[in-house]
Amino acid sequence: MALLSLVVPAFNEQENVAAAAAAVKERMKAAGIAYELIFVDDGSSDGTWGCIQEEADKDPAVRGLRFSRNFGKEGAIFAGLRAAKGDCVAVMDCDLQHPPETVVEMYRIWEKNDVDVVEARKSSRGKENFLYKGFSKLFYGLLKAVGKIDLENCSDFKLMSREVVDALNAMPERQTFFRALSSWVGYRTAIVYFEVPPRNAGTSKWSVGQLFRYAMRSISSFSTAPMQAVTICGFLFFIFAVILGVQTLVSKLIGHAEAGFPTVILLLLLIGSIIMFSLGVIGYYIARIYDEVKFRPRYIIQETTDGKGQKDITKD
Repeated sequence: MALLSLVVPAFNEQENVAAAAAAVKERMKAAGIAYELIFVDDGSSDGTWGCIQEEADKDPAVRGLRFSRNFGKEGAIFAGLRAAKGDCVAVMDCDLQHPPETVVEMYRIWEKNDVDVVEARKSSRGKENFLYKGFSKLFYGLLKAVGKIDLENCSDFKLMSREVVDALNAMPERQTFFRALSSWVGYRTAIVYFEVPPRNAGTSKWSVGQLFRYAMRSISSFSTAPMQAVTICGFLFFIFAVILGVQTLVSKLIGHAEAGFPTVILLLLLIGSIIMFSLGVIGYYIARIYDEVKFRPRYIIQETTDGKGQKDITKD
């Protein structure tokens, strides 16, 4: 029987670890699926790691990795993918908003069909506030427009074959966007839909600022459209300058030229703002390049439930 690895990133999820382990165990046992459950503690400041150790002591199917600090969900996902031993690997959230019964459905589709990725999409976005829904819609719309990747109602909730996981692990880039990378690699894909249940406990760890930075990193990872927008702005302003120059010259020739001091000030402000915006966009991409060429590890594992620590080695 094929082994299923479940990767579960956890950041300050002490209230959810035991419930997630119990729910997964119940569903996998009932379905007769051989599995391993890998919790990745992303530098939690509460008792998350202690809860993971307790679950690992009780059940040999449970394993845990502990980061030396908070490296972010992307690092936690890729640490779990690298540690997974299964023939297929599923990524799910610790708060049980990704239902374990849907994992069983995804496994059956992978097992019986000639597909490499089974992607779970939300049939609805659940109980999210208006601001979060609006931001998500804007983000996915921009990503689709500039990156040509449609992630509407997608999440990190996916099941992938060993071939896909190996392809993702082989990628050397440091700034990752798992949700899009798992689509970018291609392979045969099937889609299932699920209803988002309420969180088992606790609240979302994402702030508006974190979501904005996440969106910026994600878009810049898959598109150079913002830099192209700088070129377009420059071209449009050049046309505007030519038109204004012709109009000024005509006014001078027919004797209707005016002092135009306010116009000069407005033009200087407009040009200055465009230049500053352009430098900001270019600077952001340069900063991303700087982060990549440093080649620092995406994460550092301080401890595992086996008592061993290790660094991420993306490319030997």
